[in-house]
Amino acid sequence: MSKSDRELITELKAVLTSQQYSPVVVGNYCAYARGFLDHLARRNILVADVTEAQVERYLCDAVALFRQRRGRRPGPRWHQIPCAGIHALLRLVQGQWPPAPKATCAADALRFTICDEYEAWLHEERGLARPSIDAFLWEARHFLTWQLERCGAEDLMDLSIGDIDRYMDVRALKLTRCSLKAVAERLRSLLRYLQRAGHIATDLSPHVIAPLLYAYEGVPSILERGEIATVLETARTDKTPAGLRDHAILQILATYGLRSGEIRNLRIEDIDWRTEVIRVRHSKTQACSLLPLMEPVGEAVLAYLRSGRPATDAREIFIRTRAPYRKLEKLYSLVRQRLRDAGIKPPGKCGPHIFRHARAVEMLRASIPQKVIGDLLGHRSTASTVPYLKLATEDLRAIALDVPGAEVLA
Repeated sequence: MSKSDRELITELKAVLTSQQYSPVVVGNYCAYARGFLDHLARRNILVADVTEAQVERYLCDAVALFRQRRGRRPGPRWHQIPCAGIHALLRLVQGQWPPAPKATCAADALRFTICDEYEAWLHEERGLARPSIDAFLWEARHFLTWQLERCGAEDLMDLSIGDIDRYMDVRALKLTRCSLKAVAERLRSLLRYLQRAGHIATDLSPHVIAPLLYAYEGVPSILERGEIATVLETARTDKTPAGLRDHAILQILATYGLRSGEIRNLRIEDIDWRTEVIRVRHSKTQACSLLPLMEPVGEAVLAYLRSGRPATDAREIFIRTRAPYRKLEKLYSLVRQRLRDAGIKPPGKCGPHIFRHARAVEMLRASIPQKVIGDLLGHRSTASTVPYLKLATEDLRAIALDVPGAEVLA
């Protein structure tokens, strides 16, 4: 190994240590990175020029060597450790891994240009949140790749209604009606932009046919108060760092009904312990709400901060339990696991949003005005709160029947 390679391994070790990886993981990552550097040196390949195909080839050779030495194939997840070490090395050298795709033809160049401009338009003109932009961009890349591979970059201007119908037929093969409707909405947005930017001659968005959905037909299941109490009690008994974190998250979900992103983006400075107030930045409206810090929530968050949260420079409250220590990316798996541990099996989806619906229904049953519920949930319009009212229809009808003379209204 050359001197420069040794320096790279030393630098990689320092970076991994600063990210608080355990000494064992640091040693494994550096060992696999060292083996990869030796492989590159034998083939006179610079680490700065490595491609994804070369990494894949190296891993195939590593699997073959493993089989030759031990007489069997490695486990299905064996490659994850060498992959992680090699990718950490390549991020250190190249700055980004996987590398950004490069245009290899005119169609690729046109697709990259349109997507970059479309992303800026979604952000600056439409003011969409990052998750929404990512969803719109995924559909745009998928559609443009499909169309340009069929017809080439020079024929995009001749995009027709028949092309749109064929694309929707392709997308409809493995999608539900609700998902296909979302595809149609994203495709309409892209077609409007393409016409504005002069990439196609006419606006074809009105010709995108989406399946018909009935109002509130996809209303999710909710949890009853007893089920929520069971989930919270089960999580409370887990005193591990992950248990303390999950219990605090579940308390916030059950108390305020916040969105997943609003919880993940909560920062240390968003809780004022003196005045007992928590500040929430709503994901969709970008507005801020000041909510009272309820005692169960405060105690759960404080227990996590004292005994469960790893030492990190990140300002977000809820952090991964494994290095690198950064904010959580998703809550779905966490919530699903805690529901399973408590023996709760909702009939529909089992992500964090069912706590949001449960909180809304609970407030509706307590006769809290719809406007107040919408403000707590971060809705811009009262119409956004109407689906939650649908969930409590049976309860409201029962209440009405208990009122003398209300049978006619029911």
